[in-house]
Amino acid sequence: MIRVVVQVGAIDFATETDRHDAGGHGATASFVGRVRGDDGVTQLFLEHHPQLTERGLADLAHAAADRWRLSALTLIHRVGAMAPGETIVLVLASSPHRAEALAACTFLIDRLKTDVMLWKRETLTDGAARWVEPRAADQERAEGWD
Repeated sequence: MIRVVVQVGAIDFATETDRHDAGGHGATASFVGRVRGDDGVTQLFLEHHPQLTERGLADLAHAAADRWRLSALTLIHRVGAMAPGETIVLVLASSPHRAEALAACTFLIDRLKTDVMLWKRETLTDGAARWVEPRAADQERAEGWD
């Protein structure tokens, strides 16, 4: 079962974990990405292209399912305005054994940063706004999966 969601509203970890894990999985790995409040950031706004963003997430989810034997996969990404501490992304990957679940989870978050159409704009305490530029380290991690 692959479930991919792009949403504006908050991600409820407990609800999503319950929905994802109907039982019978040997292992479930998770990743929760949150808005950092360092550097004076008061808000993060994620711009996206609805069709391209959802398609990019779905393509990544299917690539993970093709690469590892997964019994369930949930990938949820928020868009719009978020405050520090709020969840941006949730990845849940289940498989019969932990190694596959952990690898799939890591693959998804590493590739998500470079392969999906999302643009991040931060608002700072002084009211200034800045776009978040891609990081070389993220590109290197993503390329490690090729």
